[in-house]
Amino acid sequence: MDTNPTQTAFTKARHAQQHRPTTRELSDILLRYHDLILTRQTELLDTIQAETGKARAHAFDEVLDVAITARHYAKIAPKALKQTSKKGALPVLTKTRVQREPIGVVGIIAPWNYPLSLAISDAIPAIMAGNAVVLKPDTQTPRTAQLAAEILYQAGLPRDLLHVVPGSGSDVGQAIAHTCDYLMFTGSTATGRKLGAIAGERLIGYSAELGGKNPLIIDETADPEQAARIAVQASFANSGQLCISIERIYVAEALRDAFLDAFVRRTKALRVGIGGWDYDMGSLISAEHAHKVHEYVQDAVAKGAQVLTGGTPPEGKIYQPTVLIDVPDTAHLKREEVFGPVVFVEAVGSAAEAVEKANDTDYGLNAAVVGRPKQAQAIARQLHAGTVNINEGFAAAWASVDAPMGGWKASGVGRRHGVEGILKFTETRTVAEQRLLPIGGPENLSREKYAKVMTSTLRLGKRFL
Repeated sequence: MDTNPTQTAFTKARHAQQHRPTTRELSDILLRYHDLILTRQTELLDTIQAETGKARAHAFDEVLDVAITARHYAKIAPKALKQTSKKGALPVLTKTRVQREPIGVVGIIAPWNYPLSLAISDAIPAIMAGNAVVLKPDTQTPRTAQLAAEILYQAGLPRDLLHVVPGSGSDVGQAIAHTCDYLMFTGSTATGRKLGAIAGERLIGYSAELGGKNPLIIDETADPEQAARIAVQASFANSGQLCISIERIYVAEALRDAFLDAFVRRTKALRVGIGGWDYDMGSLISAEHAHKVHEYVQDAVAKGAQVLTGGTPPEGKIYQPTVLIDVPDTAHLKREEVFGPVVFVEAVGSAAEAVEKANDTDYGLNAAVVGRPKQAQAIARQLHAGTVNINEGFAAAWASVDAPMGGWKASGVGRRHGVEGILKFTETRTVAEQRLLPIGGPENLSREKYAKVMTSTLRLGKRFL
């Protein structure tokens, strides 16, 4: 008898996946889940806050995200997974269909910063596609994932289609990576590379949203006060512990002083603490992480950076939102992801310079542009990032669940959201039926004549097909 909890979960999941509900039944389950998530939101908010220390408003973002994701895939899945017709090799003579089948058991390794969204919002399309899921939440945030799973069971999902297995990355995470049929990971680029190597060796599908060093460009056509409002939310939501949050700001030289005045004023006005709806920003995940964030700031200051607000030693898990200027290239935070409420501001002489600096990074997850729409759109088209927000920091792109979300370069592979977010959890089967005549031509037709007929057919087909 298998006493390993991860392997036991996979054994049960594989059996359950073979006897899964129909697509229509799964849609109904997810629509009930949508309603239950909203009904039981207080319990979810309390659990998320207890595990992460984030502001209640930022915990509520997770509730909204999961409800919207459940509804979205419940609605689009029947059509997205339906058999489709494709052009055959020869018109009329070849009938070609593409079918989609679930892969089997999807392994999900989720992070601590969004313990509801980044666990369950990937499980939803995987299950909707007909797979079972074995999910490892982060060791710091297991109860949120467990509660979310219990609510999904309440909505009618068979229990063995979703297993939440807490444990360490070296134990449970490795077991999942070496056993699953498809691997979904959200976390650091360093860990993502290691898991990608395992997936590559096993020749299984792999999707990963990894790190970011996300830029915000403030064009000369922007309003400084509006830009400051956007920048505060973009930089300090979830205490900066967000892979798509802004960590560097490039502002047009003409707006520098006005923007900095408004940005610092608004940053100082943020209410920081752990508790109810009155706080604008909560704590970091741990005192250890808070000290790590402070070390980045200390390093930058020691090398010549100037602190405009914040930058004080952490108080337990609390780290004050911090704005820096004059950050030298030698500072670690100039290129490395801090993953905390720290952002630096740099003036630029032109939009071209802003684009050049924004793209000068190993990452390419998210970016933002503030300015008049026409100019902002022109800048957005030049940015090397999977998502670009105009007159918003990150929420506009993230909440557009009908569009793909993911990273370029070292920020990841694959996409979540959109039809891509469910089709990646399927295998395709192409079924081509040849009718009336064989594709190689009639038996009584010589190869030479067949070649002439096909040559003429191709030339004609170029005009009409």
